[in-house]
Amino acid sequence: MLDLSVIIVSWNTRDVLRECLQSVALGLGAMKAEVFVVDNASTDGSPEMVAHEFPQFRLIANSTNVGFAAANNQAIAQATGQYTLLLNPDTVIHKQVLRRSWEYMEQAPEVGALGCRVLNGDGSVQLTCGRYPTLWNLVLLSSGLFRCRWPAFLGRYQMLDWDRNSERDVETITGCYMFCRTAAIRDIGMLDESFFCYGEETDWCRRFTNGGWILRFSPVGTITHYGSLSSRQCSHRRDLMLTDGLIRLHRKHGGRLAAVLAWLILASFQMTRWVFWAVASLVGRSVSARKRRDHFGGVVRDFGSLWPIRESFAR
Repeated sequence: MLDLSVIIVSWNTRDVLRECLQSVALGLGAMKAEVFVVDNASTDGSPEMVAHEFPQFRLIANSTNVGFAAANNQAIAQATGQYTLLLNPDTVIHKQVLRRSWEYMEQAPEVGALGCRVLNGDGSVQLTCGRYPTLWNLVLLSSGLFRCRWPAFLGRYQMLDWDRNSERDVETITGCYMFCRTAAIRDIGMLDESFFCYGEETDWCRRFTNGGWILRFSPVGTITHYGSLSSRQCSHRRDLMLTDGLIRLHRKHGGRLAAVLAWLILASFQMTRWVFWAVASLVGRSVSARKRRDHFGGVVRDFGSLWPIRESFAR
């Protein structure tokens, strides 16, 4: 087997994808690895750029956007690495993080997936890896209480009392850098393709845990993650897809009642923000306030499509 299979799913991210692939090529060093780029029907020349500038990497060019989970599965099915890394196209690999992640996993056979230290574009620490989005954590998130530094319990969802400079076992690992043991993937199965764009890696984390595997964060190295460049192109549909993923998680792992409660919590979250920005647009009459009013208005308008009692929702 190869040491590592790197999988990058891209949709209209040509320029940042180029920077990502350059950093991966440097970061691999002497490792025996393969790199898959799965393009979800980009129209910005991304697949042509990969084919021309990175012929050593394996390009899978889809004719339609099949979603994040399905695109990753296409490459996972062909991967031959001892470890499999899911990597976002809007990331940059720094120094020896790939080698150090591999070395760490070699010494920790109980770990199914590993997360590393992630930085924002300005160099600040990104709060990746944390707790599962339980109903209580959704309440903390939607109410804004999770931002409170005291009492520490309120920041439990994103583990705000932790600076990401130390090793911890976690409940979720963010999909921007998810270094997985291929044997563990074979044990629990591939990503659930009923999740189109969000929630699939959180579902995967729950399945790793249910299968007896440990999820761990370790500061083995750093990457920079510029953040959701593909999804920003979706306007209010991004919020709908994110919410859809959270509700699907609760439908799958908690049943219909949990899904309905998640829907109600998140519907209240979106409604209060629409009301706030609607009032702000009347009072201040700023262009920014009107844009946010229209954004959340679109989310509220289409929120009924996420009602989780429909039998088709679970598929």
